[in-house]
Amino acid sequence: MPILFGCAVGFVAWFLVRYLLAGLYTVNQNERAVKTSFGRADRIEDQTILSDPISESLREEEKERYAYPQVRVIPPGGPYYKWPWEKVHKVSVATETINMALDPEAPEANQGGTLLEAVTKDQLNIGLTGQIRYRVADRNLYGYLFGVKHPIAHVMGDFVSVLRERIANFESPKVAKPGATEQEEADAVTAHGISINDLRKNLRDLNEHMDEECRSSAARYGIVLDASLITGIDPPSEVESALAAINTAHNHVSSDISLAQASADQKIVQSRRAVEIETLKAQAEVEPLVRLAAQLGDLKSRGPNVLTAYVRNVRLGVFSQARQVFVEAKK
Repeated sequence: MPILFGCAVGFVAWFLVRYLLAGLYTVNQNERAVKTSFGRADRIEDQTILSDPISESLREEEKERYAYPQVRVIPPGGPYYKWPWEKVHKVSVATETINMALDPEAPEANQGGTLLEAVTKDQLNIGLTGQIRYRVADRNLYGYLFGVKHPIAHVMGDFVSVLRERIANFESPKVAKPGATEQEEADAVTAHGISINDLRKNLRDLNEHMDEECRSSAARYGIVLDASLITGIDPPSEVESALAAINTAHNHVSSDISLAQASADQKIVQSRRAVEIETLKAQAEVEPLVRLAAQLGDLKSRGPNVLTAYVRNVRLGVFSQARQVFVEAKK
C-alpha cells in the first residue's frame, strides 16, 4: 500500500512538472512568438498578408504566391501557458547587421563572405563591400517561420541578384547644362562615362535604389531590410593604377576648365563694368549740351532779338575773363 501511494504521488508530481509547470513560458522584450497546435499556427480567420500594407510592394503576379495567412502574435510578457500538444516559436525582432557578401548557405563563397564581385556595363570586374541591416517583420511571422526554409538566404540571394543587375546597367544621371548642344552633351558623357567612377559618385542613389527594390522582402520572406550600406567599390588590382591615372588626368582637365571659366567670367564682369563707366562719362558730357540746346531753343522762341542779346552777354563774359583779345580787322 505505501508503495502504491508513493507511485501515485510520484506520478502526480511528474504530471504537474511535465504538463503544468513546463507549460509556462515568457516572451522577452526583443522577441515575438507564435503558437502552433499539432503543427498548425494559431491563425486569424479570413485574414491574409494581402490585407496588410506591407503587401503593397508586391507585384500582381506575386500576390497569389505570397498570400500568407495572418497569425496571432504573442507580445512580450508572460507568463503564458501552452498545452503539451502545443509548441511556441520565438523570434528575435531586434535589428541585425550582416555582411552583404555573406552567403548563409555557402559561407566560403565570395572570399569567405568578405567581397562581393560584380561586372559593370563596360565589362569591368569590381569588388563590393558593405553591410545590410535587417529585422524580422512581426507583421508577417508566418512567412518567416513557415513560408520558406531559410528566409535570410532567400533575402540575400534576391539582394545580390538585384544589385548585380543594377551595376551591370548603371548609368550616371545626366545633368543638363544651360545652353549645351547635343554634341557637347555627348562629349561630356564620353568623358565621364567610366562606370566605376559613376558608381562611386552616385553611391547614395545606388543604396536608395536597393532599398526601394527590396521593400517587398517583408511580404515575401518576413524580413524587413532597414538599409543597405554599400561602402566600397574597388576595381581589380591590374587596372587600378590605370584607373587612377585616368582619374588624375580627368581632375587636371576639370581644374583647367574651371580656372579658364573663372578667368573668362572675371574678364566679362570687368568688361561690363568698363562699358558702364564709359557710358556714364558720355552721358555726363552730353547732358550739359542737351540742356544748353534746350535753353537756346527756349530763348529763340521768346523773340528774334533775345538770342542775339544772350550771345552778346556770353561774349562779354568771356572777354571779361580773357587777358588778351585778338580782333579781326577789316581792310
